[in-house]
Amino acid sequence: MKTAAHLALLCSALLATAHAATPHWVTSWAASPLPPQVAVGPLAGTPSFNNQTLRQVLRLSAAGSQLRVKFSNEYGQAPLRIGAASVALVGPDGKLGKPVALSFAGQPGTLVPAGAPMLSDPVPLPIGPRERLSVSLYLPESTGACTCHAVAQQEGFVSDAGNFTAAEFPSRHPLVMRAFLSGVEVDAPRGRTIVVLGDSISDGVGSTPNTDHRWPDLLAARLAARKDGSSWGISNQGISGNRLLDAGAAESALARFDRDVLGQAGATHVILFLGVNDLGISYGSVTEGPMAEYFKSLQPKEKASAKRIIAGYQQIISRAHAHGLKIYGATIAPYEGAGYWSAEGEAQRQAINAFIRHSGAFDAVLDFDLVLRDPARPTFIRDAFQAGDHLHGSDAGYDVVANSIDLALFR
Repeated sequence: MKTAAHLALLCSALLATAHAATPHWVTSWAASPLPPQVAVGPLAGTPSFNNQTLRQVLRLSAAGSQLRVKFSNEYGQAPLRIGAASVALVGPDGKLGKPVALSFAGQPGTLVPAGAPMLSDPVPLPIGPRERLSVSLYLPESTGACTCHAVAQQEGFVSDAGNFTAAEFPSRHPLVMRAFLSGVEVDAPRGRTIVVLGDSISDGVGSTPNTDHRWPDLLAARLAARKDGSSWGISNQGISGNRLLDAGAAESALARFDRDVLGQAGATHVILFLGVNDLGISYGSVTEGPMAEYFKSLQPKEKASAKRIIAGYQQIISRAHAHGLKIYGATIAPYEGAGYWSAEGEAQRQAINAFIRHSGAFDAVLDFDLVLRDPARPTFIRDAFQAGDHLHGSDAGYDVVANSIDLALFR
């Protein structure tokens, strides 16, 4: 009996040790990969690289004891050769700390299959909440058009020829996209991830570049200031131009939900903030200028009525709940004054927002329409809160959006 008791205690101790040693990964930063695109009007085409080093700086959210980086070749037409990669902390003065080399199955480089993501091996680099991280990536061969995230809102750099993952660039050129980089995960034993499924308003368009002033960044800062805040990760899956129902700049939210929500490490909560592009493209019009033909190509087979958008929301709610995630619905913000606004689209917006507020379908409601609208002209964003196009937020607008969110929803 004594031997059996000792064996039971030993087994319990071994299980506890194994459990403690198992990482609990949380998404601390993310950018949704996009397929290559040709230049259209003011929209830049997707670049390619050859024998060059890319350096990209990102603001993390959750803290952790170690990290791993997710690279992406999900839209590549051929395997992607990574020659070397490294990470370094970025100090408050912008200076890089000592580079830490990344490995892949113990090797300094790897071949990422076409159509696939690739995680680096974990590196023991303790990360505090909201720290900045530099990721350097050497691409020794021609990459073809990159799997990029089009809007970085943070300047990156591309070298002349050579591997500079462990050194300063002797020459550098600006990079305005996120290239081959889709996530950073940290080991946070009590961590959880909030996924933002959105469009350009969540992508941070209109905010001041290089300041991390997207509203999901500001939400991360508010959470980090709480006593338990260091364990909350934000996975910003906002894509400029994205729609709930139809493809365009990327797959629709319904199509990308599994990858961009369920595939996010540590996901427990979803904020769904989509619909304005569905309405604008369905009911608005752009008849002149370089974007007219592109806008025409995006016209859906069937208009995105309130009925169809609500049905799309219900699909996403059901899929989130089936995987044990809480899902919060954000009302569609005002957009009169934007180039694709119409009275018919506005009527649909009002019906959709009524559903979000009153149906009880979502686990909670985030009323971004209420906090952004002009009380005197409620179909417009208040002037101080919009970036000049009557669609995207200004820094002040993103402040009020982030500050309107009840942090008690995240416990």
